[in-house]
Amino acid sequence: MVDRIKHFLLVFDHHEGHLVELKEFGEDGDRALAAYAAKERELREVPAMEIVLIGSDSLDTVKLTHANYFDGSVAVSRYLRGILEPSLVPRD
Repeated sequence: MVDRIKHFLLVFDHHEGHLVELKEFGEDGDRALAAYAAKERELREVPAMEIVLIGSDSLDTVKLTHANYFDGSVAVSRYLRGILEPSLVPRD
């Protein structure tokens, strides 16, 4: 049996270091893509926000494959990157 692809929209705030939004769209890829485009427009002036649209069989799989958005390691890796290469970290 083949699982159908479900769509998940994640919004991660790099300034605060945590996931600020998670929306599930089930198998409705058109609605997910429209929501992604709208979120990109809404937050285009906020460089610390990362908007990601992911297709997967389940939220549990997304949490495994993209754990950095759920466990805080994105914030840590950006912090360390800033220490090692300060010019790569955007300034507010």
